[in-house]
Amino acid sequence: MSVGQLRELGLTKHAVRRRVEHRRLQRLYPGVYAVGHDALTPDSRRLAAVLACGPGALLSHRAAGAAQGLLSSAPQADVTVPHGRKSKPGIVIHRSRLVHPDDRSSVRGIPVTGVARTLVDLADVLSEERLARAVHEAEVQRVFDLGALEAVAARLPGRRGRHKLSRVLAAYQPEPHFLRSEAERRFKRLCERHSLPRPRFNVYIAGQELDVWWEDVQIAVEIDGAEVHHTRRAFQEDRARDRRLAAQAIRVVRVTSRDLEDDARLAAELRAIRAAAALAAGSPPAPACA
Repeated sequence: MSVGQLRELGLTKHAVRRRVEHRRLQRLYPGVYAVGHDALTPDSRRLAAVLACGPGALLSHRAAGAAQGLLSSAPQADVTVPHGRKSKPGIVIHRSRLVHPDDRSSVRGIPVTGVARTLVDLADVLSEERLARAVHEAEVQRVFDLGALEAVAARLPGRRGRHKLSRVLAAYQPEPHFLRSEAERRFKRLCERHSLPRPRFNVYIAGQELDVWWEDVQIAVEIDGAEVHHTRRAFQEDRARDRRLAAQAIRVVRVTSRDLEDDARLAAELRAIRAAAALAAGSPPAPACA
């Protein structure tokens, strides 16, 4: 708790000092105390760091990413403060002249930068690979908002991580259909790398949403992720769906994330499957991509 919060509860300066002497209040930062003990959770320590930095402070960068579940952990307490705020011992201060109202959020009671602002901040301090994983995690959690990210980046045009962020976000641009997972992006790159015809992604065919669709050979490719498809209910629903598509003369080919790790082998298999489907239909398959 901050000194201000303790005073709101009726404690005088003398009462606070006495409780500190008797270790009923444990000093964490100047003006911020733990009540009764200092065996704090990560969230408690994050909140203490924000309180220590005064009004308007926000947990940010790696610390915000960890609190929001975009990163597995954070080595330090990062806090963004209004420009001109003094440094605090044990806290990494990031000063910002502009914190838009849309950049403010809260996680379990901790004032924190919104997900879009967090990702823009992370572009300054993470490698491109780790940034891509954080963006992907935001997508998995369904908190990824490309429009919000682009708006934040536009408000902060001089950030040193802007080119890195642009490269990561390029994979999320609709072209013409939004790619919703890293596995779908990997499949798209597989097609480009091995000169397979460019498919359509996330389209509705015969009343069913398909991950990947090759119209020329009437083949749907479903990319099965372990987190979604490897349950008994999902297994049954997937097979029932495959039968409904088969009734419409649509062949379903299921691909796993592990299959995508050996993309040369998978590409050869897909090319053979496409050729067999074209032969059965009595028409040549579409030419490969240039």
